This record gives sequence, structure tokens and C-alpha cells, in this order.
Amino acid sequence: MCGLLGAVAKSPVNQLLYDGLQVLQHRGQDAAGIVTADGPNFHIHKGSGLVRDVFRTRNMRVLVGNSGIGHCRYPTAGSANAFDEVQPMYVNSPFGIVLGHNGNLTNSHKLKIELFRQDLRHVNTNSDSEVLLNVFAHELQKASVGVNLNTEAIFEAVRGVHKRVRGAYAVVAMISGYGLLAFRDPFGIRPLVYGVRNKEGEKEYLVSSETVALDTLGFDYVRDIEPGEALFISNEGNVSEQQCVSNPSRYPCIFEYVYLARPDSVMDGISVHETRMRMGERLAKRIRSEHADIQIDVVIPIPDSSRPSAMEIADGIEVPYREGFIKNRYIGRTFIMPGQEVRKKSVRQKLNAIASEFKGKNVLLVDDSIVRGTTSKEIVQMAREAGAKQVYFASAAPPVRYPNVYGIDMPSSKELIAHGRDEEAIAAEIGVDRIIYQTVEDLIESCAFVNPEITQFETSCFTGEYITGDISKDYLISVEGERNDERISSVLQSKSTLDLDVING
Repeated sequence: MCGLLGAVAKSPVNQLLYDGLQVLQHRGQDAAGIVTADGPNFHIHKGSGLVRDVFRTRNMRVLVGNSGIGHCRYPTAGSANAFDEVQPMYVNSPFGIVLGHNGNLTNSHKLKIELFRQDLRHVNTNSDSEVLLNVFAHELQKASVGVNLNTEAIFEAVRGVHKRVRGAYAVVAMISGYGLLAFRDPFGIRPLVYGVRNKEGEKEYLVSSETVALDTLGFDYVRDIEPGEALFISNEGNVSEQQCVSNPSRYPCIFEYVYLARPDSVMDGISVHETRMRMGERLAKRIRSEHADIQIDVVIPIPDSSRPSAMEIADGIEVPYREGFIKNRYIGRTFIMPGQEVRKKSVRQKLNAIASEFKGKNVLLVDDSIVRGTTSKEIVQMAREAGAKQVYFASAAPPVRYPNVYGIDMPSSKELIAHGRDEEAIAAEIGVDRIIYQTVEDLIESCAFVNPEITQFETSCFTGEYITGDISKDYLISVEGERNDERISSVLQSKSTLDLDVING
């Protein structure tokens, strides 16, 4: 999961991109970068940490130009916190290209070999984003005629990318001297939207991972970029768009609506906030029909993304809703922190219980999902220490049993608490008296209710079904070896000068 921005304006975009990345900070707290274009010249600054820490006044001053792209990341492929893998990435041939990518390529290793042996291109990091950049650059070189470039050649290059690349990818890129390009994989797994605003009678454009950036920066939402589609905005502000695959299909990642996106965003015509309310409604029905034997005195959310679901559950089962945890907003999102020990330590720093809301009560805790179980186990222990008699736990999402290979940091099945366990075993593991999960069917219906035109979603972490059709058992084993907690911990320990507070954001 990463945050993307791309802007073409009539005035300097450095502040615009900075403000937009602040709004998208929830999508990645590991690193951030901005590239601006001033004529044919690129100006770049990037670094590890939160947006506010990466960019100082002196950095902003050198980011001159009226167009640019921004990126905030957390690592899903490659090595944790490696500066060389901070985006946007740059290649100087042909024309000069910078690119930011949200997602994960599932055939990255194969492409890297092809780039070296066939395309005569060198990839210097383990980042699949650098692979994607070089594939696009090679396809653009093939499609262009001499030193001249037109929109048809750009779209032809995107068609070439779609033919070669597998996996999930939403992309913003700039081509030196020409303009801004945005495109989305043929399944539309990762989100990408764009908007427009009028400034002194002229149009300015913004591409973003989520509509919340458009809203807060004063842009009117135009539409989502379609699966397989490419959008090109020239430096002069001319907009061209083209579908670059013959049979696109829309399978947005359902975990965006469960946890990743901000509640005030709308993606693929689906309000994130409304889906979370619907998840709560369906959980309430499930509790009434299948768990009527338990006595619940109070419903307490685990802040922040579970609040809409918790409110609807409380209303649906007719018990009080209470805020029982105070959140330290300066601690990052725990499940996406690298390393189990780092995540475990951060839970107690992040949340503190209000004892009066727990003492002597049978409490139903509500969270958006349970991934590794580290956070849940610590929170349940906090509730018991605060005096709760019985602790029940409801998850707005189904059990996460399978690795996610499309850009969310769930690569190792053995780290997922629900993998190989039934609900009774999961409840015992995290220390609750009963656990209540959403069903996959109800989760899909919660999202489809908001936009009935979309009835299929990418749900692999719940079902083990991978829509790109190229995920083998051997691939999952290889990914698990590269991106498990033990390997990440060893990497972190080997970097004795690394400041873990920077990693945490």
C-alpha cells in the first residue's frame, strides 16, 4: 500500500504535492518523495520517514515547476527502509522518466531477467517499482519514433506494459518535456482517481490514490481511472485517455474498504465510510442470529477505522456504544510496521484503556480486521487489566488466512493468526471468550450495496483465490521467504545505526 499523487498546474506544485501527501500519509509512513518538472528538468527530493520529516523549507525551495508527482510508501517488496527504493524513481532513457507505483508485481523476478538479457537495461535494487519503470521505459523507446513522442506512442507503451507485467499496479509517471501519465492494471486492483479545478480561468489537474486528496485540495472529482486505462495530461493541460487492454475487468481490492483507505474517500464509486457502516449492520444481524446466548453490556471500538462498524453493531443489538481506548496519534499503523517485536511494542504506546468503561462489564471489542493478531492480543489483555469480566471480539472482516501478493504487507501465511486455525483456536490465541467474524459474502454485499454495479472484488487474503491467475504455490513460498518477520528482524538488527523511530514513522 502506497499513496500516489500527480499534478499538472499553472503555478508551482511543490506545496500542492506536499499537502496532498500529508492527506495520504495513512497509505505509507516508511518514506516519501516528490519530483517536480521545470521545463525538461526534474527536481527531486525523497527520504525515509513521515512527509513532515522528509521535507524541510530548503527542500521545498528546490522543487520548482508547475507539474510533478508525489509518493509515500511502506515496504511490500524489496528490503525494509532501503533508501535506494524510495520513490519516485528515475531513469534517463528515453526522454527522462520518473515513476511512482502503488501495488506489487507478481512476475517481477522474471521481468528483471528479461530486462537484463533482452532489453539491455540494468535494475539496481530489489524494488519491483524500478522493474516497472524500466519495462515502461523500454516499451516507450520501442513505440517512439526518433526523438519525437506523441500520445499514441505513450499509449502503445502502456499497452506493452500490460502485456508483460502481472500483478497490481496503479502508476503515476512524468515524461520529461511532455507531461503526466497515469494508468491502472487491467483488474483495477489498486485505486486511482483524478480531478480538476479552475484557477484564474485555467484548468489544473490532480491524480490521486484516493478522492480525499481531491476534496481537501479543492479539486472536483472527475472519475476513477478505469482498469487497464491510461490518462495523459500534457504540460499544456491537454487531456488524452485510452483503454489499453482488450478485456479489462474490475476487481478492486476489498481490503481498501476494510482498513487501508480513509473513511472520507470514495473509490470506484464506493464510499469507504458507508461500506464500514454496512459491515457493522451485517455483523449485528450475525450476532443476533448466531450469538444470542452471550450477554454484551457495551460495544467498544478499537480506533479509528472500526468506529462506523461498532456504532452500527451497538445500534443493531441495542446496547450502549462507548469509547474505551485513547489513541496516541503519533504512532504509526501497527500491522504495517516491519517486524513483530516493533508492532507489539507499538500497541501499548498507541492505545490506552479508560478503566471505567471496562470494569465489571462484558465487553464486545470491534476491530476492522485481525491480521497477525499481535495488536488484538495486546488490546484484549489491556481490556482484562482494566477490569472487564468477559471480553468478546468482533471483526468487520473475515479471517485473514492467505498471503496478499498485490501490495499489502501480508506475505507470509505463518504470520497470519487465522491461517490453519478455526475460530475457537483463534479466540484462545488472542485471549477472548468468543470471536465473531464477518463472512466473505456479507463483506462483499456491504461494498456492493453502495455501488451495485460492482459485484466482484479482489478478496485473496480471505479466500486464497488470486484473480491474476499466475500465483503458484512455489511463488507463495518464495515470497514468504523474502518477506517474513524473521528476515525483516535480521535486516533491522544488522543495521545497528538504524533509528527504529524513523521506521515507525
